[in-house]
Amino acid sequence: MLKHQLIHPKINEVIGRAGHHGKILIADGNYPCSSTLGPNAELVSLNLSPGLVTCTQVLKALLTAIPIEAANTMMYETTGPYALDGDPPVWAEYRDAFAEAQVDVALQPIEKWAFYDAVNTRDHVLTIQTADQQRFANLLLSIGVRMD
Repeated sequence: MLKHQLIHPKINEVIGRAGHHGKILIADGNYPCSSTLGPNAELVSLNLSPGLVTCTQVLKALLTAIPIEAANTMMYETTGPYALDGDPPVWAEYRDAFAEAQVDVALQPIEKWAFYDAVNTRDHVLTIQTADQQRFANLLLSIGVRMD
């Protein structure tokens, strides 16, 4: 029986094979998962219904199972129809989740098109598609090293 909060069999299988520097994308409901999947990555769709599940819920489960050494967000647009005038509210949720899990990682935004490039790499092992409706909720995690 697993002792952590992550019980999804496929996600556990993939993270069990992944190692240091492996990348996991937690994608919001707007992210084009099928066209940006890295060559070695698997896709797990958890988008049951709008808002179920959210990126923050997935992050909290992952934080119980794996060490995280870096967290990249997709930088929000400042002009155009999807523009925001500050950090998306979901980023505060991510910071709170990291603090609650005692993970000392700062969010590092990456420009939108560079974010797609960062996902489409050999190190990308998993995309978890959510139904999160928040804009710019995509989160790219880099797996760290277990220290205990």
